[in-house]
Amino acid sequence: MDLSIVIVSWNVKNLVRENLNAIIANSRGIEYEIFVVDNDSKDDTAQMIKTEFASRNEIKLIANNYNAGFSKANNQAIKLSRGRYVLLLNPDMRVMPGTLEKMIKWLDEHKQAGVGGCHLIKESGETVPQIRHFPGALNQLAIVLKLPHLFPSVLDGYLQKDFDYEKDSAVESIRGSFFMIRREVLEKVGWLDERYFIWFEEVDYCRRVRVAGWEIMYAADIKCVDYVGRSFSQVKRDKTQEYFRDSMLKYFKKWQPIWQYYILKIFWPVGIFIARLSEIANLKSRRKT
Repeated sequence: MDLSIVIVSWNVKNLVRENLNAIIANSRGIEYEIFVVDNDSKDDTAQMIKTEFASRNEIKLIANNYNAGFSKANNQAIKLSRGRYVLLLNPDMRVMPGTLEKMIKWLDEHKQAGVGGCHLIKESGETVPQIRHFPGALNQLAIVLKLPHLFPSVLDGYLQKDFDYEKDSAVESIRGSFFMIRREVLEKVGWLDERYFIWFEEVDYCRRVRVAGWEIMYAADIKCVDYVGRSFSQVKRDKTQEYFRDSMLKYFKKWQPIWQYYILKIFWPVGIFIARLSEIANLKSRRKT
């Protein structure tokens, strides 16, 4: 089998439906299977798949009775997958005609690529920036302290603002919304680290793949539509900050000198305080207007 596609869903029934229909319509040249892992959605996502895609033997549903998070849910499907490549595909994505066939062919030709990503675009056709360096203490401390709100260019290096999205390239990390992994990599490197509930899991995996001797590669001419965070936008800001903090600290404890972990841990309460002051100021400003 050429490809196993894993879609983790959480209360995005309509987007999952559109995603599945796009794959079916635009992927006739390959042999594939799709795993939808539903993290206890309350919008009848699982029932929709059972009803509307009952005749599609290539679509397999894993319905969790709790929210297992992104890493663990993906791993549930990866363990059952059979494809030469495994694509982690966010529910709020839409493959275009030829996206998957071209990506498989491209990876077949780039044997050094352990993980591949394509050119992500918005509905308008605008490029979604996704290429980043690995996180470092200074750039993550800037994020914690909300410095980009005052000094937007402070993260230009980390976010690789000068990256040329029109050229194929080996990179440090790619966005996890379209994340194609070579089977040999899964066999040697393993699955996603389930310590990350959400966030940093793809960065962690890219780092593990590079340590194992493969490249992370970006294919410029292959495109996929990314609706950018529709599922996660349902989560309240305080909760997203909690997830982000938890994953950031776990990443630094795993990969960086321990002093960096403790610096970030110490400054997180300061960052939360700054964020709340900013929210209060914005609220007062709106009331005045």
